[in-house]
Amino acid sequence: MAHPLASQPRPAAGPAPAHVFDWLDEAAALRADAGLTRTLRSRRAEDAVLDLAGNDYLGLTRHPAVTGAAAEAALRWGGGSTGSRLVTGTTALHTELERELAEFCGVEAALVFSSGYTANLAALTALTDPDTLIVSDAYNHASLIDGCRLARADVHRAPHSDPAAVAEVLAGRQQRRALVVSDSVFSVDGDAAPLRALSEAARAGGAALLVDDAHGLGVLGPGGRGALAAAGLAGQPDTVATVTLSKSLGSQGGAVLGPRRVVRHLTETARTFIFDTGLAPAAAGAALAALRLLRAEPRRADRAREVARTLSARLTAAGLHACEPDAAVVSVRAPGPEAAVAWAADCLRAGLAVGCFRPPSVPDGISRLRLTARGDLTDQQIADAVRIIADLAPVGARRA
Repeated sequence: MAHPLASQPRPAAGPAPAHVFDWLDEAAALRADAGLTRTLRSRRAEDAVLDLAGNDYLGLTRHPAVTGAAAEAALRWGGGSTGSRLVTGTTALHTELERELAEFCGVEAALVFSSGYTANLAALTALTDPDTLIVSDAYNHASLIDGCRLARADVHRAPHSDPAAVAEVLAGRQQRRALVVSDSVFSVDGDAAPLRALSEAARAGGAALLVDDAHGLGVLGPGGRGALAAAGLAGQPDTVATVTLSKSLGSQGGAVLGPRRVVRHLTETARTFIFDTGLAPAAAGAALAALRLLRAEPRRADRAREVARTLSARLTAAGLHACEPDAAVVSVRAPGPEAAVAWAADCLRAGLAVGCFRPPSVPDGISRLRLTARGDLTDQQIADAVRIIADLAPVGARRA
């Protein structure tokens, strides 16, 4: 007996299978024409380049206490956490890290995620619903933007660092709930959000405040306790923070910090927590060791800010457009995306790694070099970095 589908008409012959992705080549060509090609550069462990491109604000990534704790955790617990944290992925290290993070930052509870990105997605999607208004700063990080897109809420994009505009939007809202969302320190120019004024606007409008403190933890506040502590908002019942463990704490992962009932709700409902494999024990151990180092040596936070101010002042004195940093990010404006790429490449050949930010990564469309003001830099390394950047500056980079 013939198969029931044998008599069905065959689909019309189409283009060869390889042609379905021809459009990717066209898109790549358009990016190349706009100077927006991105490539990966593999580096060696013994790379002698001075790194001002990463986010190791306190210089703890290679600290013996941090690397030793990572190795010990891997040997004791294994290379991975083996599953979702609700199933098998929560170790004693995760629990200890959450307890000490919460205590250090002055909040009731913390919940550790596999990255700061997933922590932001969790907070935005689990703390909102279709009857929620999200008011998000126009310059927020991509992870916050993506979280807003995934949330089922109405989203309003507010002007950058404008509490009055936020208050105006909240005053006219029709939704039952509202959430004000902002970076604490914006990753492009390193400027700090007016958190106290945003908190006042949120409270006046009956909204909660969610702050991404990725670039504030370890740099701002007393002993590096973060931007919320600096603003007097740590532990407030209407305020939630997200942080990353991959910057000041020199490891990997992220966390949500805030009221205990918020953490309970995320544990039970956040998809990037429930369905994601838990943070590797080595990363949890490294972050915990770095946190303890910061507690024991709070001067590290002061030094990171001091280095940032020094870099900014000397680059400005050299005639470049350097921002005035509020934390540990220093950016230097470039004439355009292609000039920024060439400038960064020239610096690398001279032994200095710097970040290169171009559209669409920059919300204002202005290309930049981005420098990390590491707290472990020596005075000589700072001088070398300024000299290389200034000597290799392209035409149009200096102020007229």
